[in-house]
Amino acid sequence: MIDLRRLRDDPDRVRASQRARGESPALVDTALAADERRRSAVARFESQRAEQKTLGKQVATAQGDERASLLDKAQTLSAEVKAAEADQTEAGAELDRVLGGLANVVEDGVPPGGEDDFVVLEHVGTPREPDFAVRDHLDLGELLGAIDTQRAAKVSGARFAYLTGVGARLELALVNLAMQQALDTGFTPVIPPALVRPRAMEGTGFLGQAAENVFHLEQDDFYLVGTSEVPLAAYHADEILDGDTLPRRYAGYSPCFRREAGSYGKDTRGIFRVHQFDKVEMFTFTTVEESYAEHRRLLGWEKQFLTALELPFRVIDVAAGDLGQSASRKFDCEAWIPSQERYRELTSTSNCTDYQARRLGIRYRAEGGKPVFAATLNGTLCAIGRTIVALLENHQQADGSVRVPQALRPHLGGLEVLEPAGP
Repeated sequence: MIDLRRLRDDPDRVRASQRARGESPALVDTALAADERRRSAVARFESQRAEQKTLGKQVATAQGDERASLLDKAQTLSAEVKAAEADQTEAGAELDRVLGGLANVVEDGVPPGGEDDFVVLEHVGTPREPDFAVRDHLDLGELLGAIDTQRAAKVSGARFAYLTGVGARLELALVNLAMQQALDTGFTPVIPPALVRPRAMEGTGFLGQAAENVFHLEQDDFYLVGTSEVPLAAYHADEILDGDTLPRRYAGYSPCFRREAGSYGKDTRGIFRVHQFDKVEMFTFTTVEESYAEHRRLLGWEKQFLTALELPFRVIDVAAGDLGQSASRKFDCEAWIPSQERYRELTSTSNCTDYQARRLGIRYRAEGGKPVFAATLNGTLCAIGRTIVALLENHQQADGSVRVPQALRPHLGGLEVLEPAGP
């Protein structure tokens, strides 16, 4: 959630952020009113509690009629204190509820508007212009014996796939390449849980506007993660970190699950938009002041990975209305998909400043200082399925074979070309 002091001191900045996101600025006034009610309730409770303590001392020394009168007054005051305490608790819960609905304040410079209002920051690489009929990734995957959606539909339904043969090898090769880069740049590799409790999901902001895409196991009250950002963010929940150990960088590899609600009819062919996929995710804990530079570093590492795969892509600055609830800014890397003749999202990186840390109770202490809320950032290093889509389509050859980028060959046993499978 946002800093309450920021809300009190600069409500116009928060209102402007709400408008940029396409959300109601009136929620700011609702939050300020809830804050005032809570502060009044706290003051009333503390005043009555102090009076109750004073009265208790008077009762201890009083005698006779005076004592009886003070006892009657103490009984009445006790009921009032309980009511004030209940009112304080209720007001606090209401404030938390309202604050929980306020998205993070967007960073200066973020484009206003919705999904189509992004700003293109740069293009990296140039799309090929093949002199043959381009196949899409599913046709290529079936030729290579790498992707089987028909049997997956039989077993699990729509938006699932088997990666088989060289397809499975491609996934493992991409994971190894991504993890090696992460290690080389100082990340600690992590294989986190894919099932989390409600607090982890709520603390990262995924039970807000993204709730419709989350799988919930009601019987056990577990959530299936849609990204390892969730368990990585919650890894240090309720901890005070040593400021000298920041930044702490983790690279998580996990299965991810998304309901894809609202995407009916979109990307139904192949493995671009599926219910289950694997991903390598970068995650950083640092200071708010350092988070802006760290955000650019995460973007740089994403660009490094896509460049190593020899993929043409562009970088976009995502508009405020298309940001997740926790993000103050987000950059996407979109790879060129030849069969669609357009760029599609492959990776994204978000700076969540101290929004998630406040929800999850993650602080750090600089030497001799008081604990301060940390900043959290996330960045996709490799979304495996979508990366396979981009690799197959961009490196395809006229006969249906696929050239393997140089960086990936050591992780595929030296293979230089993926050849069509036999009958």
